[in-house]
Amino acid sequence: MLVGTPIGNLGDLSDRAREVLRDAAVICCEDTRRTRALLSAMELNASPKRLWAVHDHNESAQVEAVCNLVAAGQLVAVVTDAGTPGVADPGSRLVAAAHDRGLNVSIVPGPSAAIDALVVSGQPTERFVFEGFLPRKGRARAVRIASLLHEERTSILFESPNRTAETLGDLAAALGDWRSATVVRELTKVHETITRAPLGDLARRFADTEVKGEVVLVIGPGTPAELDTDAVDEALLAGLERGERMKDVARSVATAFQVDQRATYDRALELRESSPGS
Repeated sequence: MLVGTPIGNLGDLSDRAREVLRDAAVICCEDTRRTRALLSAMELNASPKRLWAVHDHNESAQVEAVCNLVAAGQLVAVVTDAGTPGVADPGSRLVAAAHDRGLNVSIVPGPSAAIDALVVSGQPTERFVFEGFLPRKGRARAVRIASLLHEERTSILFESPNRTAETLGDLAAALGDWRSATVVRELTKVHETITRAPLGDLARRFADTEVKGEVVLVIGPGTPAELDTDAVDEALLAGLERGERMKDVARSVATAFQVDQRATYDRALELRESSPGS
């Protein structure tokens, strides 16, 4: 049984999650110390015998033992340090192995930092992609960031606080200063902050800021790889001919074609200046 746990505020633990954590014979957890603290705060049995460490380094080795418990009819709960197991955290290999053996897999839904950050970010939510953590350096990092240039979906990234400023700078350099983004920090906690601005502004703002706590970066959609520039020009001209304000025309066309608003504004200015009678 996968169990979603709070990402900060303990009040977000559901009654059903509490019941499963109370009744489970074994609780597989990323860090036994973190889970023991959660159980103790909820006044639940925090005996070390119930807590099995299942993390990135030993998940494969623990799969057989955990599946054997489930096959024997034991209730096994799987939690991560915070949020929903298996999303950039241990759990997915256990789930796959349980399915392979025909065992029942279920979930107690709960908080998810990725989804929660998305919905409060102010970025488009209709289509999105979860990128997890970027590679820390080298070509792999550059390639992953470059792939976001023409990503037409909103992108969700996890980042550590000490690398947030560097990552924002790299994103601004590769994707453009005017690409919209949101820095979501310490969700549901006392010092929660949600900062939405163009990437260039965010990079400059966080360059001199000491970042603490959990960080999620939500990057707005990029320009399609094969943008129909004639269609963009046609839409801009149509708006200008209707007498709409240039700022409004640029905004509506940028939204319709999922392009940078500054670029559509500059193009609208060029078209107006080059049109007859201007």
